[in-house]
Amino acid sequence: MTNYHKPESKTIQELKDIANKLRIHSIQATQASKSGHPTSCSSMAEVMSVLFFHTMRYKVSTPRDASSDRFVLSKGHAAPILYAAWAEAGLFPTNELLNLRKFGNDLEGHPTPRLNFVDVGTGSLGQGLSNAAGMAYVGKYYDKASYRVYCLIGDGESAEGSIWEALHFSSIYKLDNLCVVFDINRLGQSEPTSLQHNMDIYRKRVEAFGLNSIVVDGHSVEELVKAFHEAQHTKGRPTAILAKTYKGKSFPDIENLENWHGKALGSKADEVVQHLTAMLKNPGPLALRPQKPLVDDAPIVDITHVKLDTPPAYKIGEQVATRAAYGTALVKIARNNSRVIALDGDTKNSTFSEKMKTVDPSRFIECFIAEQNLVGVAIGAACRDRTIPFVSAFATFFTRAFDQIRMGAISQTNINFVGSHCGVSIGEDGPSQMGLEDIAMFRCVPGSTVFYPSDAVSTERAVELAANTKGICFIRTSRPNSPVIYKNDETFIIGKAKIVRSSPKDQVLVIGACVTLHEAVKAADELAKTGIHVRILDPFTIKPIDSATIIKNAKEAGGKIVTVEDHYPEGGIGEAVASAVSGERDIVVKKLAVKEVPRSGPPATLLDAFGINAKHIVMAVQEILKV
Repeated sequence: MTNYHKPESKTIQELKDIANKLRIHSIQATQASKSGHPTSCSSMAEVMSVLFFHTMRYKVSTPRDASSDRFVLSKGHAAPILYAAWAEAGLFPTNELLNLRKFGNDLEGHPTPRLNFVDVGTGSLGQGLSNAAGMAYVGKYYDKASYRVYCLIGDGESAEGSIWEALHFSSIYKLDNLCVVFDINRLGQSEPTSLQHNMDIYRKRVEAFGLNSIVVDGHSVEELVKAFHEAQHTKGRPTAILAKTYKGKSFPDIENLENWHGKALGSKADEVVQHLTAMLKNPGPLALRPQKPLVDDAPIVDITHVKLDTPPAYKIGEQVATRAAYGTALVKIARNNSRVIALDGDTKNSTFSEKMKTVDPSRFIECFIAEQNLVGVAIGAACRDRTIPFVSAFATFFTRAFDQIRMGAISQTNINFVGSHCGVSIGEDGPSQMGLEDIAMFRCVPGSTVFYPSDAVSTERAVELAANTKGICFIRTSRPNSPVIYKNDETFIIGKAKIVRSSPKDQVLVIGACVTLHEAVKAADELAKTGIHVRILDPFTIKPIDSATIIKNAKEAGGKIVTVEDHYPEGGIGEAVASAVSGERDIVVKKLAVKEVPRSGPPATLLDAFGINAKHIVMAVQEILKV
């Protein structure tokens, strides 16, 4: 093996001692909180010791330094031992570990980026490897830096398909700066895992996915040191270290036994701590410190003040699909900032994200049909402010990755999602392809911003705004061509609606977006022929909704609102508007939406069949005027 030198026996013993100190800290912390997972921590103690005190290169003073190695604890319930490792490394006093899980303390039950040494929130299992793969992709192909990424996975969570999506992704992109550690301790939460300690099956599966696999005794410091060295020197593919371990390792009468998952040790804690303390050769302060030299070669990155390189250039009335305008805007901001990247799941020629390739093919990441991994990779790519990811797919397919999206919010990530092919207006493809829940899904994500642009101009500006907005952003785009209604120099602001049509005689306020907004304009023309005047409002953002403008215009239009949307009623535009006016007297809201599972057919036929076209808007206005 390349330049491998077995550590001195003193170093080996110190690493063994550190592992047992981490076990002791995990027990004491979970005792103080009367909850937690000390046995799950114990199985990975030697891995953490070798990683944090021998292998990894990082700055304790600045845990998120751009050039430091990254560590992702996908097995988030083992948080106490992660906290213990950083405390022993000197980041904060070890007595702070006794505040585990206390309200107001950042040492929560599972890691979140409230802590300055955590990049992504974990705990919903099966997601950490995708995040790590995103970090590794950025390190290898964009930063082109020396830092490595390590991800520790529990054997129970390896049943999740997203783990294997991430392994496939990591292999095909040859992420040799990524090292995956499987903590194979045999026991799940409620019973043994499906493969238990069948290490040969784990090895064959990992190798079938194209990784370099190394099977080790996960409690042997010597084997782990050697395995991590091999991983560092393996080129052209990532490495998976398959560590055979035991839950509750070195806990007398607990090791490798069922029914100890997720429990503090209670009355047995003192006995176990005494046993572990007796195993220490050096119970005093650590001689090993992790301030190993690292190569400070990650470039300085600026992802602020992103702008379109040229303003929108359309003609009023020109027919342009908002999904196509998204592709145009993506190109424009990518030209202005080299850290704008695009990710897609094999729908790039439909979402128009493939236009990124005309600027820089290397900044397009094809994640194939694996939406959970697609989202997880984007979360990892955004970490430490290294990139501005735009993630596109059919809007409906993001529902498959909702858990990853909500964990992205917990991770305080800044990602922009673009969902095309929304609603029945896509036509003949049928209900499986129609995004009809997407607004509701993204509205409920904490801190999210939901854009629903109605023409090409507003779409370009939505992309520009999203690139500069913190948190989860969602831009809803549509398949059909629709007329440009805004001038190229129109100003758009998050949370500010646009009045598309108004007069002093308006009797009803009609609110729609994109396809239904244009149907509302047609309805207004028909109603005007009968002497009924309606005001039309384009919300632009559904979250935050412009309550003030809606209330003001509703009152000026007789206190009557009709909302119309190409979405299910629950959680969409209608409910957002109803919530916005809920504190007001004398405002009535009538909601038009797709109220049942739709079917295939021409777009115009479907808009009519499901009650959201101009004809139905006319009828809704006539009905609400009778109230």
